[in-house]
Amino acid sequence: MSDFKQLEHTTYPTYEGYDLGLTYTSARSLFKVWAPTAQQVHVALYDDAGMYDQEGIVPEHGGGREFPMSRDDRGVWSVALEGNWNRYYYMYRLEWADSTVHYAVDPYATAVSANGQRTVILDLAPTNPDGWEEDTGPTLERATDAVIYELHVRDFSMDTHFNTGEKDTSAVQGKFAAFTYSGLKDTVGNTIGLDHLQELGITHVHLLPVADFHTVNDLAEFKTGYNWGYDPQHYNVPEGSYSSNSADPEARIRELKQLVQSLHTAGIGVILDVVYNHTYSVEKGPFEPVVPGYYYRTDEQGQLTNGSGVGNEVATERPMVRKYIKDSLRYWAREYHIDGFRFDLMGLMDTPTVEQLTQELRAEVRPDLLIYGEPWTGGESPQPLLTLKGTQRDKGFAVFNDNYRSAIKGDSDGTGSGFATGAWNQEEQVLKGAFGAIHDFTAHPSESINYVTAHDNLNLWDKILTVRGLREHCGFPQWEQGKPRDGRTAAQAVAEADPYRELDEKALLEDETVRKSLLANGMVLTSQGIPFIHAGDELLRSKYGDHNSYHSVDAVNAIRWANKARFRQVFDYYQGLIALRRSHPAFRMDHRELVEQHMEVLQSSGNVVAFALRHHANGDVWNHIVVIYNGSDTEQTVLLPAESDRWHVVVDAHGAGNEIRYEVAGHRVTISRWSMMVLYDQEEPAQVSFLTEQDQDTGKVENGAEGSDEEKDQEIATGETASFRTIELIYERADRQYSGWNVWVWGTGCRDGHVELRDLEDGRAVARIQVALDVQRIGYIVRLNQWDAKDIEADRYIEVDPTRSVMQVLIHSGQEEYLLLVNDNRAG
Repeated sequence: MSDFKQLEHTTYPTYEGYDLGLTYTSARSLFKVWAPTAQQVHVALYDDAGMYDQEGIVPEHGGGREFPMSRDDRGVWSVALEGNWNRYYYMYRLEWADSTVHYAVDPYATAVSANGQRTVILDLAPTNPDGWEEDTGPTLERATDAVIYELHVRDFSMDTHFNTGEKDTSAVQGKFAAFTYSGLKDTVGNTIGLDHLQELGITHVHLLPVADFHTVNDLAEFKTGYNWGYDPQHYNVPEGSYSSNSADPEARIRELKQLVQSLHTAGIGVILDVVYNHTYSVEKGPFEPVVPGYYYRTDEQGQLTNGSGVGNEVATERPMVRKYIKDSLRYWAREYHIDGFRFDLMGLMDTPTVEQLTQELRAEVRPDLLIYGEPWTGGESPQPLLTLKGTQRDKGFAVFNDNYRSAIKGDSDGTGSGFATGAWNQEEQVLKGAFGAIHDFTAHPSESINYVTAHDNLNLWDKILTVRGLREHCGFPQWEQGKPRDGRTAAQAVAEADPYRELDEKALLEDETVRKSLLANGMVLTSQGIPFIHAGDELLRSKYGDHNSYHSVDAVNAIRWANKARFRQVFDYYQGLIALRRSHPAFRMDHRELVEQHMEVLQSSGNVVAFALRHHANGDVWNHIVVIYNGSDTEQTVLLPAESDRWHVVVDAHGAGNEIRYEVAGHRVTISRWSMMVLYDQEEPAQVSFLTEQDQDTGKVENGAEGSDEEKDQEIATGETASFRTIELIYERADRQYSGWNVWVWGTGCRDGHVELRDLEDGRAVARIQVALDVQRIGYIVRLNQWDAKDIEADRYIEVDPTRSVMQVLIHSGQEEYLLLVNDNRAG
């Protein structure tokens, strides 16, 4: 059927509408499919899902009521059928020039039968849970505010301890619905499940693929199938095996929405792992049966290329493929209230497609949507515009920082070590990662996803055991395709192994493997960028040495909830680090200039890295913060900045959080082996009364003082209440349209970040920026909303006049230069 070679010389019409697939109302159903090479297309309607064989396949689709469709000049076939067809099934019957005929599921399907054998006409409104219209995920002021937790739906609830409390959860284990149960606890009162996620403090759950995938039979016995889900079949439909009833097309949709709503209610966003770079099958996939040869890349001989490593790669650069991806993402974000997307093998996608989908989703759906992916491929690709590390600069999306990953832990599956696992001479690479890779491959820290382990490869505990040569001691088998090589079943091998055999649980935080694991993710959580944690690290999760558990059994993959009570100190340490990060914006700088201004290296030698976050970095209430990583096997003494002689320790080898553990006097501190430390010198709440956006019109001030805007302006102008100066940035646009425009500032020494434009008069708007007295220059960008657009691309700077308490600066839209206006507000 396919002729890939001929495709390269064929021009295909394109369609720009947003109504491909099914448009349902109770009065009629409109079907549209882009199939420009078909000679004739019918839509076939059925009363039921068809007759399944023993493999869970419906081999015969004849016998339906077939209605001819009409083709327009853009290659779109369409037909409108009057009446209410809700819960009927349909297929497209396509006829080709050689008279061959076959049936295909709608590639834009949003509902399907079990195993995706037929498309379903479905009214989506009844799938919305109660309160769905009010549902919303957490908003992010900056991408670096996120703390991402990568989790597989089935792993979350398959452990027997998930069903040991007062509530019977056996029916939802391994299902979407497991995320809707709150109040679950283990036998000693520790929260598990949803409440555990909330207690941990993460901001977003990154779900491994939940779109309908190929290799798990929805209709098989429950425990016979497991897969990570990177074998996509229907891109816009939830996976049937995660549903309580895969034969009911509504159930999977409703239950995924309930999952999202439940996490949102807990204050946690939902990120979907999406797989647009390849399909599980070509001939039996979602695209080839509809437009043969169009959706896949080929070589000069017309053969499918294999940049994915699984036999094909989707041609994302082709107009209708690019459109399909953007339409699909838009659908997920709107219909399911999704808060972000992680792209599998993003490197295989052409950069223009990724850049466009980022811009359009942020503009059309929500401006703080998280978008990130893997900046690598699984093989060689003919596409010249691959989205590799560095291509994301200033494009609004982030990529996984495997440079930092390798610097921290070493290689992924072998005995190679990194900074936290015993290697020397990694200090320079560690610093690059800690600085958000701005001296490596990013323009800003918000482009770097910092992590040490994920679902792929050895998880963190098993990696450290491997480096330490303890796999055999712990009884790990040799794994091959999810099975032990010695002939035992996976369940037997797991039962006979003990990942914690060398661990002295009475001195848990003294253990070498525990310390190295805490150091590794501690580095992730205290570095600039977006932190990403693999589910279960906070419970010392092990997969018994299985480095590729994509279709291994639950005994390998399930999160073991009993480990929370067993390793509670480890959980508390993670919880403390996350709370520290979320409480202190110094760890979440999202702009390059902020990092360059506030971060300073204190030491980078002897397997010790230490740096300072200075001068209330990013508006932090702590003045100077010192972060120290000791990857050596001996305690180390580190010099502290000379500006202070009393330091408050909030993180050391034995605990982490915001509370002071003890104080250090002088300019030296000793840090334990294989551990980290965070200290600060003094907490100084802002001495200025800053107006919040909400209170601008009322005159209410953050510290409780009240007064009119005029009184506050007078106080600022005369310097009667604060030791700072003010820059009045006067912005002028030729179109006089200021809605949504604001100013982003850095280097102020007071409060960096978002500043509103206000006081519109004479066709101009004003932003008032507070600047510390010792600051000589500030940086700024005039932007639309949250980076929807910039007035000009270049960063701009204002030289501060030390003789003035108030400076007035006039800038014109599109011009880099500014005009310093004369006023009488002289200092002193």
